[in-house]
Amino acid sequence: MLSRIFRPIKEGFFGVGRHAAMSLSSASAVTITLFIIGIFLIFTANVQSFTLNIEQSMEISVLIDYDHEQQEQLDAIGLAIGNIDGVRSVNFSDKDQEFQYYIDSFEDEEEQAIFEPFREDNPMHHAYYVEVYDGDNLETIANQISQIEGVYEVNYGGESSVTLVNVINSVRNGGAILAIALSLLAVFLIQNTIKVTILARADEIAIMRNVGAKNGFIRSPFLVEGIIIGILGAIIPILCMIFGYIYLYDALGGVVISNMFTLIAPHPFVLYLALILIGVGIVVGFIGSWLSVNKYLRWKR
Repeated sequence: MLSRIFRPIKEGFFGVGRHAAMSLSSASAVTITLFIIGIFLIFTANVQSFTLNIEQSMEISVLIDYDHEQQEQLDAIGLAIGNIDGVRSVNFSDKDQEFQYYIDSFEDEEEQAIFEPFREDNPMHHAYYVEVYDGDNLETIANQISQIEGVYEVNYGGESSVTLVNVINSVRNGGAILAIALSLLAVFLIQNTIKVTILARADEIAIMRNVGAKNGFIRSPFLVEGIIIGILGAIIPILCMIFGYIYLYDALGGVVISNMFTLIAPHPFVLYLALILIGVGIVVGFIGSWLSVNKYLRWKR
């Protein structure tokens, strides 16, 4: 008699316990997934910043032919360069500045003195230094500049510069693809968890259907549960990313190897990172629950 009385209580208690354990397991899986996503978001964002710094430091040097040193000719060449799509800025350097820059490249004063006699009959060329918006277009723009009348020589670093930009872009794109793949993994984990929860509550869902509950009414608690799982799973990764990145930035002084590789300032970067992670957690939880519930509630009234 007592077993009949306490069996529903026992089943309800352990049912709740199993459900809580499954939800905790799913939240833990989301935590691990979002933690890895957070690391790759930091990595990808900083690689993007490194890429922009490198691209901005890449210049196309344009040497002007000796036969086109009149001011009108120089202005025409500068205007033609500036009209090319993708050119961000064009800076002129006359031959005297070029000669001085060449001499200053020698640290030894005796070596500098060797070239001083050539200052009067300056052998250097007038030059333009061109910056581009996108490093991927470096070679294309350089080739267009070389076609301009009066251009003696164009230097942009050759294939090594193009290869460097391509490698960095590949790393950046690879990080983004991996982050998307991890998000899909989180969706799969939550979907399976919600699916088990639905099966465990099959009798309750059947009763709700029998009393006339709409599919949307049945679906809503599971969607809310998926969103809560996503939010709970994002809390620990957010805290780790915020405090971990601030510590890393302070420890490295904001610079990796050289000033060309400067880390993104923590503020407001960590705030954006936190919003992205909690947004990913909510979206992943919602989608995982939606897919699982819809698969169970295929039939429509």
